[in-house]
Amino acid sequence: MLQRVRRTRATAVLATSLAALTFLGASFWARNSRADGIPATAAGELNVPRVKIMDTKLPNGLRVLIVADHTAPVYAIDVCYNVGSRNERPGRTGFAHLFEHMMFEGSENVGKGEHFILIFNNGGEMNGTTNEDRTTYFEELPTNQLDLGLFLESDRMKSLTITQDKLDNQRNAVQEERRLGVDNEPYGKAEVDLGNLAYDNFAYKHSTIGSMADLDAASIDDVREFFRIYYAPNNAVLTLVGDLDPEATLEKVKKYFGSIPSQTIPPGPDLNEETHYGERREVIYDQLARLPQISIAYRIARGNTPENRAARALALILGQGRSSRLYQHLIKEKQLAIQVSSYSDNRIGPSLLYINATPRPGVKVEDLQKAIDEEIAAVKKDGVTAAELSKAKAILRRQYIQTRASDLFMALTMGDLAVKFNDPELINTVGASYEALTVEQVNEAAKKYLDRDQRAVVITLPGKQEADATKGGAQ
Repeated sequence: MLQRVRRTRATAVLATSLAALTFLGASFWARNSRADGIPATAAGELNVPRVKIMDTKLPNGLRVLIVADHTAPVYAIDVCYNVGSRNERPGRTGFAHLFEHMMFEGSENVGKGEHFILIFNNGGEMNGTTNEDRTTYFEELPTNQLDLGLFLESDRMKSLTITQDKLDNQRNAVQEERRLGVDNEPYGKAEVDLGNLAYDNFAYKHSTIGSMADLDAASIDDVREFFRIYYAPNNAVLTLVGDLDPEATLEKVKKYFGSIPSQTIPPGPDLNEETHYGERREVIYDQLARLPQISIAYRIARGNTPENRAARALALILGQGRSSRLYQHLIKEKQLAIQVSSYSDNRIGPSLLYINATPRPGVKVEDLQKAIDEEIAAVKKDGVTAAELSKAKAILRRQYIQTRASDLFMALTMGDLAVKFNDPELINTVGASYEALTVEQVNEAAKKYLDRDQRAVVITLPGKQEADATKGGAQ
């Protein structure tokens, strides 16, 4: 993310975007037969207009997606690069995120801080994010500022200014972000350690935020080489959605981006994960935590597969909302927990289904863990019901509609889909793909993926309980 001091306006739009994009962020889309909308449901027929995408590749390899939407005189621009923390190497973790910050430090024709000034002074919003699979940058502006957005993104793609002072400045910013979000945040370390336990493959095993030592080790030569290799037009997707004339917009894109040279992109990392032999567990003592917490991750299928979609629905049935199984049984009936949730992600490679729970004061961690395991055993044995799947589909339907709610949401969605799965048309087909899920598919996912031997468990205990826990309670 951008440095916190800079996010007074941009944070609001990013938070809104990510909230509406839960459907693509927490469990990222899927492929099935094409459809112009979502089939009729019990609530009535729901027809979603098809997004008409002009999909073009420039001679230098830049993929350009343009969608006309004349609802309002605004447009969104998103540049999504096919690089994330999965592309990092040992000793340089956190580098993709560090480089996201570097991209706001100025370029050949844009001074330090000028990118922000130009966007905000022209009524726009902007930000950038990094995750395991991609790095994306976006702006939303009035349509009469189309040239401004294209100029700013093209200038930093071809001529980012990289100096030691700027590297040091942004290294400090990223390290401070780690302190705020991980080291000095209750339960922050649990999230980092859960990924480390859940994966053996380095690509996904380490966190996007990186380690302090690796960030310190990043050199100016590392930054320049990273920029040369990955921030090339043939490793990016440019998406424009809004009050645009597609043909005229494409000519402007060629003007600004057409002369940027392509680069030789190295092969992507091997994302395969071998079978694990036995559950992996860890206990963390957190001085900032006030209550214990249980964090569980089950490995599921890679994104954009029917199996991943089924696991997504399963996660919603288990722990989404007050009518979910875990809420009803652990919070309402047994009163063992004050918070419980379940969700899944949708990565290019093997993905994860998460369960997170906080016991009520006075409840032993092992008792809550036992109750969670009983619920998992029950869903594997007896399966989910048609009513539960119907509710999950209603949630997915709402999230799907939200991703179509604005030009910005659509631009972010299509850029991610193109980079991760090489198919921006999934924005038109994913709704029908989820509607087509069956009870049998979800039950098969439960039996296959809710495997104790293939899960990671992190127990967080308040620091003051360390002495008692080491005598045998928490394990």
